[in-house]
Amino acid sequence: MASVRFVGAGRRYSGSERPAVDSLDLEIHDGEFMVLVGPSGCGKSTSLRMLAGLEECTEGSIMIGDRDVTDDAPRDRDIAMVFQNYALYPHMSVADNMAFALRVARISKEERAERVLEAARLLDLEDVLDRKPKALSGGQRQRVAMGRAIVRKPEVFLMDEPLSNLDAKLRVSTRTQIAALQQRLGITTVYVTHDQTEAMTMGDRVAVLKDGILQQVDTPLALYDRPANVFVAGFIGSPAMNLIPARVESGSAVIGSYRVPLERDVAAKASDSVILGVRPHGWRIAADGEEGLPVTVTVLEELGADTFLHALPDDPDLGAVLHQAVVRLEARHGLQKGEQVRLVIDPDAVHVFDAGSGERLTA
Repeated sequence: MASVRFVGAGRRYSGSERPAVDSLDLEIHDGEFMVLVGPSGCGKSTSLRMLAGLEECTEGSIMIGDRDVTDDAPRDRDIAMVFQNYALYPHMSVADNMAFALRVARISKEERAERVLEAARLLDLEDVLDRKPKALSGGQRQRVAMGRAIVRKPEVFLMDEPLSNLDAKLRVSTRTQIAALQQRLGITTVYVTHDQTEAMTMGDRVAVLKDGILQQVDTPLALYDRPANVFVAGFIGSPAMNLIPARVESGSAVIGSYRVPLERDVAAKASDSVILGVRPHGWRIAADGEEGLPVTVTVLEELGADTFLHALPDDPDLGAVLHQAVVRLEARHGLQKGEQVRLVIDPDAVHVFDAGSGERLTA
């Protein structure tokens, strides 16, 4: 096992206006499960492939433990990679697929069999070792690909969107198995996904990338509670945070005629305009006679314990800044589509961002 460090690491393709990965500084601790997350084209897979040696690192360096592996061939980095498409040999049995890298490394037949059986027990594959990949389900194929990585006993696991080919239900169960397995093995793992729910539920820490630039790295709850900027705020959390442009007047953020009081230090730092971030649980329905933001209910998502209300502002001038509000309702409410209500924002649940830079202003 070993730590991993990206030290100003970057990847620029010839003819490209900007780097695919731009001066990435990131340390992954020994035994940590680190998730790289972001939208398509953000540089997360390129970063993983740079670590694997499959992409050239055109600036900076990459360390595994105390070794600078920037110029090392993939086979010399002591890593094992699990791909999105499984990459299994169709003509080989499950056992032979898992043992293939060991055979190439000239590991004895007895040790190969022992390692394969050990991994098969971990992954509940003992009953399918003699089958070919075509006879397996998608979840089983993914576990075989993981088993092939486990038997090598590498210093670092790399996983590139390994669950994207699975159906929704299987994806949920498999991500739990991967997280539990990684914790049991204690091997440093770098996991790439575009799914922020996967990132939040699996990672010890999560690194959020956009346009090749690291935006924030922290624990899942810290990213949720204290996003560093508007991008992270909108990307992390499901349903997404409501992001509402507002003007600043007399210590308050004003949305139409509705005022949200700001903390004194935040108001002092704010310019004439800010962006308010409000999670779905940061709203409530106004009581009779209470000031609020008038909206019309458009959709009600009934999920049993929770209900998510989608609403549009009644003021047509607000349509350009608040396209839709998403509100979490905890109790059975009796609301109907088309009904008009007033929404109140909890000032303690508001995140405030600078409208120009997008950076966080609240403490």
